[in-house]
Amino acid sequence: MARIQLENVKKSFGRVQALNGIDIDVKDKEFFVLFGPAGAGKTTILNCIAGISLPEEGVIRFNDEIVNLVDPAHRNVAMVFENYALYPQMTVYDNMAAALRSNLYKTDEATIKEKVHAAARMMKMENLLERLPSQLSNGQKQRVAMGRALVRTPNVFLMDEPLAHLDAKLRNAMRTELKEMQANLGSTCIYVTHDFMEAMALGDRIAIINQGEIVQIGSGDEIYYMPCNEFVAQLMGDPQINIIPGRIKEEKGNCEFCFEAGGQKIAVPMPEDRELFEKIRRTGLQNADMGLRPQNVKYSFAPEKGYFRTTVYSYESIGNKSVIQADCGDYQLRMIAPNGLKIQIDQDIYVQLEVDHSMFFDQQTKEYVSRYDEASIKAFAAEQEVR
Repeated sequence: MARIQLENVKKSFGRVQALNGIDIDVKDKEFFVLFGPAGAGKTTILNCIAGISLPEEGVIRFNDEIVNLVDPAHRNVAMVFENYALYPQMTVYDNMAAALRSNLYKTDEATIKEKVHAAARMMKMENLLERLPSQLSNGQKQRVAMGRALVRTPNVFLMDEPLAHLDAKLRNAMRTELKEMQANLGSTCIYVTHDFMEAMALGDRIAIINQGEIVQIGSGDEIYYMPCNEFVAQLMGDPQINIIPGRIKEEKGNCEFCFEAGGQKIAVPMPEDRELFEKIRRTGLQNADMGLRPQNVKYSFAPEKGYFRTTVYSYESIGNKSVIQADCGDYQLRMIAPNGLKIQIDQDIYVQLEVDHSMFFDQQTKEYVSRYDEASIKAFAAEQEVR
């Protein structure tokens, strides 16, 4: 397997700057996830690593060896494309065996049969081996493309949203299988996704990418609890985090977060947190955005002390839970609720913010400033890194 390094890699297509100085260091045997919105440059990074695209600037290294001018066939990578890339005239078995029959990776037929059947069992498609790609569903084609990569022992597995076309049940099962497979093979894997749950479940580390640039790299917990800016905070979470614009006001040692909700002026006391206050004082932060996850917003349908009144904007049931959105004028507050509630649009709903679970961003730059209990989260992240 291999350590993969990209240093200041740049790539453009015409006037579009697809990659703008990408720096990544993927450790040997690491499951590394590239996560970001559509068009961020994730697939372009994979193509540059595979040699399908050549960067205009920068260096790509495999185990400290520069491979910029090494052709794709000799980089020994296995890539799973989002669009399958199957040979239409070959059966599933022959598609999966194709790489092992090439002149570069020539293998005897007994070994090929053993590896193909092992991969087919892992992908739960033993009954598909004699079919042609035209006889398969999109999900089955995706599994064949993954199986074709698994029969080899490459330097690195490159996976471009390999679970995107699978049904929900199989997708959940395959997350576990992929993680176990990578651990058993001791392989390096670089995995592209725009699914938050996949990124969190699979990645040893996650690189957040936006507009061709690396925004943040860290473990799932590090990025979820301490996002470097509002973009990352909104990307990491489902339902999306609440961003509440307001002002931090300090008087006589007491600190409040003041904001508006539907024309009401609300002042929420901020619990004491020495590290948070020191950061706020040091940066001179006054105008701030509070970030609060939906699970940290309480609600009631009757007036209660410490709650402020809003109205229901929408109510959406999403399987084992529901999401209520409350209208606060210039923004909506999302909160988690159980299924089966009888809610009318525009009815009154009373809300309380669990401020001791909040994080704060500079309202102008949108950069992360601090959050409550940051020291404990850093200690937890360090402990996970050691493990």
